[in-house]
Amino acid sequence: MKLLILILLLLAMPAFAVQPDEILDDPALEARARDISAGLRCLVCRNESIDESNADLARDLRLLVRERLVAGDSDAEVVDFIVARYGEYVLLQPRATGSSIVLWAAGPVMLLIGLGIGVAYLRRRRDAAPPPAEALSPEEEARLKEIMKD
Repeated sequence: MKLLILILLLLAMPAFAVQPDEILDDPALEARARDISAGLRCLVCRNESIDESNADLARDLRLLVRERLVAGDSDAEVVDFIVARYGEYVLLQPRATGSSIVLWAAGPVMLLIGLGIGVAYLRRRRDAAPPPAEALSPEEEARLKEIMKD
């Protein structure tokens, strides 16, 4: 029973990040703020959204999102405002543009190149002629016969 309660508390931890004084009175605006916050990275915690993070910077970003929504910005305008201030890194799922496409494609491309090199190496190795056997000198043959008699 205690383990179940502990697991439920751990699963609910991200919900504790948003403080009651941050929550907007308008449920529709609050829902929009939560959606936007879920897609923004906490710059302190790195792989947490600002909605899940307890860092002071995450709180500031959550408040900024809510301020922009109350000011009448659309969701895209809010995200663009924050990206303009903090850079593309603030997005948990970066936009697919020029340099980010190259970065996303680099991993699979390098894997394919590595597999190609490995296959080519194995084929060359399989098709290569065995090295020629060197003949033994007369002294070596005599020594070998001597060893084989013992």
